[in-house]
Amino acid sequence: MKHTPTPAASTGLAAMEAQLAQDLDLLELPAKAWVPTRMHEGAPVRDVVVIGAGMCGLAAIAKLVLTGITNVVAYDAAPAGLEGPWVTFARMQTLRSPKTLNGPSLGLPQLTFRAWFTAQWGVEAWRSLDKIPKGQWMNYLVWYRKVLGLPVRNSVRMTGLAPVGDLIAIDIEGAETGRVLSRRLVLATGRSGLGGFAVPDFLNGIDRAYWAHSADDIDFDALKGKRVAVIGAGASSMDNAATALEAGAGSVDMLIRRKEMPRINKLTGIGSPGVVLGMHELPDAWKWKFFDYTATTQTPPPRSSTLRVSGHANARFFLDCGIVAVKEEAGALLVETTQGPMRFDFLIAATGFLNDFNGRSEFAAIAPHIRIWSDGRYTPDMGPARAGMSDAPDLGPAFEFRERVPGSCPMLAHIHCFNDAAMLTHGKVSGDIPAVSAGADRLVRGIAASLFAEDVETHFANLIAYDTPELLGDEWVDSTPLLQKEAAL
Repeated sequence: MKHTPTPAASTGLAAMEAQLAQDLDLLELPAKAWVPTRMHEGAPVRDVVVIGAGMCGLAAIAKLVLTGITNVVAYDAAPAGLEGPWVTFARMQTLRSPKTLNGPSLGLPQLTFRAWFTAQWGVEAWRSLDKIPKGQWMNYLVWYRKVLGLPVRNSVRMTGLAPVGDLIAIDIEGAETGRVLSRRLVLATGRSGLGGFAVPDFLNGIDRAYWAHSADDIDFDALKGKRVAVIGAGASSMDNAATALEAGAGSVDMLIRRKEMPRINKLTGIGSPGVVLGMHELPDAWKWKFFDYTATTQTPPPRSSTLRVSGHANARFFLDCGIVAVKEEAGALLVETTQGPMRFDFLIAATGFLNDFNGRSEFAAIAPHIRIWSDGRYTPDMGPARAGMSDAPDLGPAFEFRERVPGSCPMLAHIHCFNDAAMLTHGKVSGDIPAVSAGADRLVRGIAASLFAEDVETHFANLIAYDTPELLGDEWVDSTPLLQKEAAL
């Protein structure tokens, strides 16, 4: 269902925004700025820089500002309104999460998607809404940024990092170019986390004219009439297959290695505040057990996404169909599978993302020093080693990186991994809609505590220097001299 704003909707939204402003005032939010100003050789120093202004980046910087850490900025490489996957490579029609989830609202009712929606279209429209259209979710995030007045700079990309004393030098280019100094750095870099696309070895050396990753900017119109293959059975696979079919692809074959489609979304089934708040406190063996099991059982694609594909007569699902090799032949692809050879004009690899940050030039200064689970946090008694888990970063309680060799890269303790790569250590609180507010709270509590401790001498000096009197001396009379007169009687 398409929802078009009306004049009445604008009035409703304005009233809701006024209520949000009153709620913030009642809660004394944002808190007054409390972090001492820092300069370095005459240059200003940020308290926190956030890289990424998608949902997680916005939640992080909003929580920082509300906590009184106001000397902050978020940079995003995308133009305004295109942050995150929602209107770029997310090719589903609606969000997969239930519409009722609080998302990045940070415990403020008027900051929820539901409040934003009902203020404009009413309660009945909310009741009739099934899932949130992805474009409407992007519109909500644009409003979220605007209504909170968040300091976000678009079309700016981080290109490198370097230590400068106890500070982090962040090289940027784009709409702003130069070097920014900051005490803390938050990497809210989304699904790709610290790495990039996971590309199967059998695609190495294959001309990119014949294949794309599911997160690429794909020209689907160019696939009209073509034979297309999509690797995988996850949500992204279905969304890309459906988009190709809707663009007029001649045929789309789903090449699925599993013998059966996964059908049960296990983690959703046990979702609760206990999972959100308790997962990161569990012993590591239990964390491994939970995520190894869910990785083994896999998350099924949504029913609606699957029906979006199977509703096309020219779509086929091939199960137990692993890919052995791919080669270019006569202007097309010859794909050798466990079910025999197949020929395609184009292939889409919906094969996910990597935690391997060694291939990212902007992380070159820190990549060799980041401790990962296979550096000792994972032990064989937890179960078989698993790619994607063994190479996950071994993070501290506030999402901060840890050094592989103590003392080799001290600035890692001030860089926070608030993205999908944090899942094994912290649970699903920094990549998905359901628990992002809890993740932002955990992140900012840790940053605030560490900044306060770092400045403890300044705060103590401020305590001593504070001299605004509560009492002026005229509020009472000292009766002690009367004791002598009374004793003499």
